[in-house]
Amino acid sequence: MRCGFVSLVGRPNVGKSTLLNSILGMKLAITSDVSGTTRNVIQGIYNDDDSQIIFVDTPGIHKPTHKLGTLLNKKAYNSTEGVDVILFLVDISKGIGKGDLFVLDKIKNNGIPVFLVLNKIDQVKNKEVLLGEIDKIKELYDFAEIIPISARKNDNIDVVIDCIKKRLPESDAIYSKDELTNVSTRFIMAEFVREKIMELTHDEIPHTVTCYVENYEEDEKVVHIQVLIVVDRDNLKKIIIGKNGSMLKEIGSKARVEMEEFLGKKVYLETYVKTLKNWRDQEKYFLELGLKDEDE
Repeated sequence: MRCGFVSLVGRPNVGKSTLLNSILGMKLAITSDVSGTTRNVIQGIYNDDDSQIIFVDTPGIHKPTHKLGTLLNKKAYNSTEGVDVILFLVDISKGIGKGDLFVLDKIKNNGIPVFLVLNKIDQVKNKEVLLGEIDKIKELYDFAEIIPISARKNDNIDVVIDCIKKRLPESDAIYSKDELTNVSTRFIMAEFVREKIMELTHDEIPHTVTCYVENYEEDEKVVHIQVLIVVDRDNLKKIIIGKNGSMLKEIGSKARVEMEEFLGKKVYLETYVKTLKNWRDQEKYFLELGLKDEDE
């Protein structure tokens, strides 16, 4: 039996959460075209007959412009310590940029094998261009593996798993096979709502918006969920609610579909929006969502 930890790192929007979902065969981490969607360190647990791999999905490493950004970077850096393998994801359809080089500089030469995972190969039409990019990347660092994939289309995901297994130590499983993640169901439900906000409002709403499950009641057939959406400006509240509540209704409708698929039950979802302009007022929500440590 082989068991170990694998960290997924890269700049925002390179497909880390999509890769995690593809590996697990379920939607655990939310995805969006909006940079900065992942705000927490989320563990997803992969099991097969001869291995257990604990994947750590991290916020995209970026140049922070506010306190939340600094906290997210800190979470991402910490997630690369003590793991067995680092998966360094790059959006190969856009080539290697300064942001990718910045991330590589933070994770290289620490004694941990680094796999260069070239994601979104399905968006590269010219194979010669792809091969040229790979040749250039090889000069940057002595990667343990270089693996082209399409996380969205599940291309080469099995290759990623096989390469990881070879690097893991012999060890008993850490988690039982029925455990899938370290985050709570309440957290995942709140994230489904936040994902739909990102999808439907695009760049109008900053990624600092927070969703929090205030009430969760479940019986054998039905789940009742109440989600609070926290923003820091009244104009953002108006955007999320929309004309006559149309946007909030659509957000809730789409989130409910995801919830029902995840839970396998009918969901009654109630959402409402609250403006908390003061950072201290919001801080308690960040604490409960794991975005800030109480001793910081």
